[in-house]
Amino acid sequence: MFLASACLGGILSSAVELRHLRYFVAVAEMENVSRAATQKLHVAQPSLSRQIRDLEDQVGVQLLERTAKSVRLTDAGRAFLDEARAILKQADEAVLKARVIAGKLETELRVGDWPLGTGRIMPELLRAYQQAMPSVHVKLHDWSVDKNIDGVRDGRLQLAIVVPPLKGNAVAGLRFEELARARVCLVISCDHSFARKQSVSLADAAGEPFIGLMREKYPRYQEYMDATFARVNKKPLIIEEHDGPDFFPRSVPASE
Repeated sequence: MFLASACLGGILSSAVELRHLRYFVAVAEMENVSRAATQKLHVAQPSLSRQIRDLEDQVGVQLLERTAKSVRLTDAGRAFLDEARAILKQADEAVLKARVIAGKLETELRVGDWPLGTGRIMPELLRAYQQAMPSVHVKLHDWSVDKNIDGVRDGRLQLAIVVPPLKGNAVAGLRFEELARARVCLVISCDHSFARKQSVSLADAAGEPFIGLMREKYPRYQEYMDATFARVNKKPLIIEEHDGPDFFPRSVPASE
């Protein structure tokens, strides 16, 4: 808390420009000056490095530790990153509100959706957003995780709600904010022997035939299945594939 307060005071007293904060956040999130320059900010690497050093001079502390191939946040840098994100978020919200009042806001917000995870919460999210931004129409796109991520990268989507890919390089250059967490459950019929148990081990579960999701529509499904059962020798056999979870009967928690 002390470092965060000290860094915020440095931002305010030194009149740091917002662009410096955006540059710093981009570099910190990608952990690489070159990738941040070319993939996210579209500026020359020497210029970006100079801007980051100017920022450190203004704040008065070292924010990044540099190596030949990457950068890493110092303790002060981690505290500064939280504050910088908060300031940028407030600035973006201020611009958004001003445009709403002036009637110059984009009338459509394109959002990549993941119905398997958002089916229950999306109606409430949409109602809350429409109350806050009544002049904006939200258009949902029911795309795969990979297509949603590509859509954010190339500008077809402003944002996407997805389950994060397990491989970090798939999301390089993107910023994620966690919305919710869910327990992994084993879905069974009411007359199955597992239905009388409070939880089921992964080893026991792997011995049963599985009904899964269509790999064509959910290409990341097998990746998560493999990761879930990585610690057990026997791997589950998927005997059927379906388009969604509507066929699921009942669930019990899966345990290690």
